[in-house]
Amino acid sequence: MSAFFQGIIVGLTFAALLGPGFFALVQTCIHSGFRAGVCLSIGIFLSDIFVLLLCFFGITQLLGVDPRNNVWFQIIGGMVLTILGFYTFNKRIVQTYPYPNRKLISIRNQSHLYVIKGFFLNILNPGIWFIWITVIVSISAKYGANGRSVGIFLAGILSSTLTADLLKCFVSHHISRFCGTQTMTRINHAIGIILIVFGMVLILFRNDPPL
Repeated sequence: MSAFFQGIIVGLTFAALLGPGFFALVQTCIHSGFRAGVCLSIGIFLSDIFVLLLCFFGITQLLGVDPRNNVWFQIIGGMVLTILGFYTFNKRIVQTYPYPNRKLISIRNQSHLYVIKGFFLNILNPGIWFIWITVIVSISAKYGANGRSVGIFLAGILSSTLTADLLKCFVSHHISRFCGTQTMTRINHAIGIILIVFGMVLILFRNDPPL
């Protein structure tokens, strides 16, 4: 089995994980449209590359082998997710129809904000760091100093995760056509609560260092 195909399989496994990024992506597509979801996906993708490069060049010396045990990282990430959750829960739904172009123009002007949101939402999740550190350790043991195989394997992971996120955007966008204002408000409330729960779990159930 080629390194690229193995990377695709691993990437699809990661894409199936239901973390805060998944719920934020679905909510963004349903509420703000396909373009906004794509921009959020790009931000997540860029943060994956950034985290991957940092892990590859030894950031574990600062964060530890398992960043989920880094107290400050947990607190900061948890606070960000909690704030985002409250914002999502209280976000008002503005019906743009019969003026769909107004919504499209608004999204075009805010594309960079969705990219930034996706980048920091993903990078402040300790679980993402743990995943990429695990990947780096695993492929180093498997391929050793064969840089070409390592690069091909990572390319397989990144391409499959990005493709899966874009597919999620496509499906969520088409679902939104059947969602009225009340339904979209309920979706915001549900996803807001999920993000708050993720954030509070990071803050309250952290591993404090011994005194």
